[in-house]
Amino acid sequence: MTTTEAAALPAAAASSDASPPLQPAGSWPPGPKPGFTGWGLLRHMSKDLLGALRGWQQAHGDLVHLRMWPEHTIVVTDPALVRELLVRHHAALVRWERGIAVFSQLHGHSVLVAEGEAWRAKRHTLQPNFLPKPSAALVPAMAHSAANAMAAWQSGAWPVEQALTTLTMEVIARMVFSSDIAAEASAAAQALHDVSVAANGEFFWPFNPPRWLPSQRAKHRGMAFLDSLVERQIAARLQLARDAWPDDLLARLLALHAADPAAWPLRAVRDECMTTFLAGHETAAATMTWWMWCMAANPQAQQAARAEVVQCLAGRAPSAADIGALPYLNATLQETMRLYPAAPVLITRRATAPLTLGGWQFPARTLFTIPVQLMQHDARWFPEPQAFRPERFGAGAQTAPRGAHMPFGTGPRICLGQHLVMAEMTVIGAMMLQRFELTPLPGMAPPDPVMNVTLRPKAPLTLQLRTLEKAAM
Repeated sequence: MTTTEAAALPAAAASSDASPPLQPAGSWPPGPKPGFTGWGLLRHMSKDLLGALRGWQQAHGDLVHLRMWPEHTIVVTDPALVRELLVRHHAALVRWERGIAVFSQLHGHSVLVAEGEAWRAKRHTLQPNFLPKPSAALVPAMAHSAANAMAAWQSGAWPVEQALTTLTMEVIARMVFSSDIAAEASAAAQALHDVSVAANGEFFWPFNPPRWLPSQRAKHRGMAFLDSLVERQIAARLQLARDAWPDDLLARLLALHAADPAAWPLRAVRDECMTTFLAGHETAAATMTWWMWCMAANPQAQQAARAEVVQCLAGRAPSAADIGALPYLNATLQETMRLYPAAPVLITRRATAPLTLGGWQFPARTLFTIPVQLMQHDARWFPEPQAFRPERFGAGAQTAPRGAHMPFGTGPRICLGQHLVMAEMTVIGAMMLQRFELTPLPGMAPPDPVMNVTLRPKAPLTLQLRTLEKAAM
């Protein structure tokens, strides 16, 4: 197959509704020169994935061909084509095997990594636990955990990222295990960080590095800690009489195990608990960390969100009914996720059959990479994309094309816990605004984002907190 030098859509052009002309089979979209093997492109990506993809998009357009022997990878940054790929061509895609191999070291064969019928069965079984109604039912518990946590927050320089990570971990632990893990939350957060840093590097390796390498010690120590935490919760539950089990995700999974041990062995229960516990808190923790920065750096938006909260809640804790009654707060969360998506690049997909996209005929085994952050930072869809403007998501705002903003993904594999995460972030955001004013530390520069599976500040975020008088609430 050959790579055409014909120009694709330039990065500054808008998508067209007209069907593009069909390119000849065997040709590829434009892309950077690969050299002999293309592995230099891979090294470039390993140093700065988002920067590399952004540069290639600007040079070659919204469909970029990366030839890295033995693979052909297509980077897709046109919102319409992304939706076409993930929705229309969903049945012809599986997730990239290397990425799944990295994730499965900790997540096993959970719904996060499963494919085909196994994934459909798991998704169908788990979905009812994450619908809007059961997610809303957890709001009082979320508010209780947030109130307890924030009672210890103090005026002055405060490690908000650490505090939010601990808080969101405690919230999800109550949903999954009905358990208080406050004593272990900090160690669990550090363990997950160590595993995530290692995983991000391993995406660019053809195999998992040997355990005995000194560089692998933190990763395996972190995996052992997280395994122990989850397995201890399962063992403790099994020691209780069935009628003494609390109504939580672990109890529902163990009921599935009791009803059909072959389909739901204890290992499967462990895998789903691990994925829900880790993914369930990480998206909220990462997003709320960036939201805190956005509030501190944009005092007018912070004040407008606080005024809405004061008017709506009048000093009380949020209820389930309040989740949809705080539109400006929701807009600040959406704008934060646009600027700092927790998953800035979706797991790469592989085509299991030939497919046509944007006029190009791609053979089976082609890989497709979807950098969500590049689309959400594209001036075609979001003018002045680096500016924090919650009004982009307000009533009557000019809407970006579908697919340009998708912090939870799209298609059948859209994030299972999106309703739970939005409810949790709304509760935490509202209660923070009731209690504190946020400002940057003196002379503080904007945090540098770093991708270690999810997007976090390069250095743990600390901000200036000022406790508000109750009368101001």
